[in-house]
Amino acid sequence: HVQLVESGGGSVQAGGSLRLGCAASGHSDSSYFMAWFRQAPGKEREGVAAIHLRGHFTRYADSVAGRFTLAQDNAKKTLYLQMNDLKPEDTAMYYCAADRDVNVPPSLVLDSRRYNYWGQGTQVTVS
Repeated sequence: HVQLVESGGGSVQAGGSLRLGCAASGHSDSSYFMAWFRQAPGKEREGVAAIHLRGHFTRYADSVAGRFTLAQDNAKKTLYLQMNDLKPEDTAMYYCAADRDVNVPPSLVLDSRRYNYWGQGTQVTVS
């Protein structure tokens, strides 16, 4: 059973940076996709970025491409989301998600319905 714990949210001014972390446990191999999603009040959950844990595949939403970057620390089993040049529209609860790659077609890595394992979320507020 995969468990995910997010960290690193907070409040920042527009143009600033934050780094979110997602510590994963309970998975025995790297045949997983991990992804970040976000949900603002009154809006649907939106895929932000996804990566295959073997590192050969990443995808970013158009709204964050060039500003957000994924990074893995395999020793710590942690996925990071470096967020630069933050904008007020980036304000949301950010969630980490994971699932086995057999359950997540590459074309759907930013579709929240493909993921069964979720963290509790961390709030990001940009003013």
